[in-house]
Formats: sequence, C-alpha cells, structure tokens
Amino acid sequence: MANKPGYWNSLHGFATILLVGAALYFLFVEHGAHVFPFLPYLIILLCPLMHLFMHKGHGHGESGHGEHNHQDTEQAYRRGLEEGRKEADRK
Repeated sequence: MANKPGYWNSLHGFATILLVGAALYFLFVEHGAHVFPFLPYLIILLCPLMHLFMHKGHGHGESGHGEHNHQDTEQAYRRGLEEGRKEADRK
C-alpha cells in the first residue's frame, strides 16, 4: 500500500487552511468589536464539535468489536511469528 499524504498536506488542505486563516483574520480584525464579547460562548460551543471529531476513530458505539479485532491481530502476530521461526529452522 502506497504511503498517501494526508488531506492537510495536500494542495487542497493548504488552500483550506489559507482560506480559513483569511476568514478568521478578517472576522477578528474587521468585526472584532462584535465577535470578542461572544468569544467565551463560541469556545464553549466548539467543545461538542471537537469531541465528535476527536473521537471519530475510537469506535464508540461498536460494543465488543475493538476487543475482537485486538484478538485477531494478536493471533495473526503469533501465527506469523511461528511461521518465521519454522522458516528460520529450515535454513
């Protein structure tokens, strides 16, 4: 499998960062007097959104699947280890 760069390292990711940065700059510079009084509330409102994005890969809501996957990985590792030892003994 090829090592594909992530979205944020691509040209589209760079353009997204640039556009969001420009939007935030103009929001705070041009409309800072309107935004700053609500900044604590905006930060609190971002908490659930950050929670959703940060727990994306944890498998919440999939009861028991993570443990089963761990057991499969452990069995595959042990099987590969035994096969490697057998091959090394043949040589």
